[in-house]
Amino acid sequence: QLQASGGGLVQPGGSLRLSCVASGLVFSADAVNWYRQAPGSQRKWAAGISISGQTNYASSVKGRFTISRDNSKNTGYLQMNDLGAEDTAVYFCYIGGTWGQGTLVTVSS
Repeated sequence: QLQASGGGLVQPGGSLRLSCVASGLVFSADAVNWYRQAPGSQRKWAAGISISGQTNYASSVKGRFTISRDNSKNTGYLQMNDLGAEDTAVYFCYIGGTWGQGTLVTVSS
């Protein structure tokens, strides 16, 4: 089970940090990925971090988002900076074949 949190309403240029707490799986043995789904669009991959800590980002978020993980807390994070309207979406974590429930991020003034 994955519990995502941290979404909300933020002004353009603002920041948010999403969290995804895992239970019932061996967190340290799986990559952590974040996807997002904007209104009326398909779910798209945004960022991922491997077991070893290697990170990758979609071009649309690179340089603004930072993915990380804390194996001691079974938690993955997505730090999002310099948010714009185009970042408005429901954000989902994906770990070990399991999807989190999604957390809504709305960027608006």
